[in-house]
Amino acid sequence: MKSKLLFLATAILFLIVLAACGNTEESKGTEEDSQNVNAESDGPEVVVDGSSTVFPIMEAVAEEYQKENPDARVNIGTSGSGGGFEKFAAGETHISNASRPIKDEEKASLEEAGIDYTEFEIALDGLSIVVNKENDWVDELTVKELNKMWSSYGDVTTWADVREGWPEEEIQFYSPGADSGTFDYFSEVVLGEEGEIRQDASLSEDDNVLAQGVTGSKNGIGYFGYAYYAENKEQLKAVPIVNDSGEAVAPDQETVQSGEYNPFSRPLFVYVKHSALENEAVYNFAEYALKNAGAMSETVGYVGKPDSAYEEALQELDSIAGK
Repeated sequence: MKSKLLFLATAILFLIVLAACGNTEESKGTEEDSQNVNAESDGPEVVVDGSSTVFPIMEAVAEEYQKENPDARVNIGTSGSGGGFEKFAAGETHISNASRPIKDEEKASLEEAGIDYTEFEIALDGLSIVVNKENDWVDELTVKELNKMWSSYGDVTTWADVREGWPEEEIQFYSPGADSGTFDYFSEVVLGEEGEIRQDASLSEDDNVLAQGVTGSKNGIGYFGYAYYAENKEQLKAVPIVNDSGEAVAPDQETVQSGEYNPFSRPLFVYVKHSALENEAVYNFAEYALKNAGAMSETVGYVGKPDSAYEEALQELDSIAGK
């Protein structure tokens, strides 16, 4: 009997030791997997975020770059210009896209975080005011009328409130969200520094959502970058805007390039973190982006800058990177 008990105790002890060894090996494997994941995250991935307006350009650049460099990984987000700068200051991204210049408070956040950066202007855009294709009464708008329509202090409910003779149909408003550089630019031009956008506007950081909103509403009006209008020309109509010369001008590549489509012609930017250029993957992508931004911007519906502007930008990039 004693021998049986001794055998049983020995067997149990053996199983405990065996299980412990197994758990040790499993924990080692988990730790190694974790280290591999961390090693990959510190590797060749390039992280970009920011403006949804700039997104089509950078997405096109990234697609072509990855075709030529199959091992490259580029992650592009659309948090809006403001959201992108927040991630930039938090050290979460290498490059930040923006459809407006960086604000003073954003500069201060980057300075506090010890982040040096350079702004590069990569293309031009014509912020487009759009209505539904079936809207046959709006043939032009003035900035004053836009202010009356979009201001939270205005009393516009129907199209008849905007201009006599237009239908007494309730207007549906679609706007980028408050983190969007397009929202900031439109607000500054149309509402002024003290103005506020109307509270009943439908807001979204996704310009495709806004385009779909206006497409689905005969009485809808919205605004976003020209590329999103160009994608939806069959369902949307770009409204000619009366410029500073008193002429109603619609957005297209010529009127944006010439500045005739004012006050809604604007530059688009990328901001590159200096320390990130020490990573060869980030430098290579930034270089590729500046070389190809002009062609890619025109492919997706924006307006490229003169070749000389990109050449100067490339020289500045090399200087920053110590090339």
